[in-house]
Amino acid sequence: MYYYTRQTYLRLITITEQRGFITSLSFGNYKNAGKVLPDKKFLTETINQAFSQLEEYLNGKRKEFSLPLNPKGTPFQQKVWSALLTIPYGETRSYKDVAMQIGKPNASRAIGMANHENPIPIFIPCHRVVSSDCTLGGYSGSLDVKMQLLQIENGVVVKK
Repeated sequence: MYYYTRQTYLRLITITEQRGFITSLSFGNYKNAGKVLPDKKFLTETINQAFSQLEEYLNGKRKEFSLPLNPKGTPFQQKVWSALLTIPYGETRSYKDVAMQIGKPNASRAIGMANHENPIPIFIPCHRVVSSDCTLGGYSGSLDVKMQLLQIENGVVVKK
């Protein structure tokens, strides 16, 4: 397993790869997040491609990612994350909408928890999920980051 940390205009981001698949995207570095470091810090071709596509996205030049993703999670989480991948760029869905989509209409809270556990935010767009009253809800990278991502997708690139 490999990881690499790079400063983006959004904030410091760490991406990990295992066997050619992106397995996580973290805001900050692993030591600050209290996570165990993968085997080796190394900029692999897959990680480099992920950062390249991420920068294009953050600059408003990319609407879809074409990366090999392999998030680790329960079958329920996998189902939720697959549903998130169907939310079009520039659109949002409520937790209830996602619950209905996966056939679990009373699972809005569980959808929120699966979003919270999403190991590959941005690439798996949990930032596109909002509360039924259109408030932002939570986000692993902070509500400020979630708002910036939604602004990018609505044609407003906000650089700090």
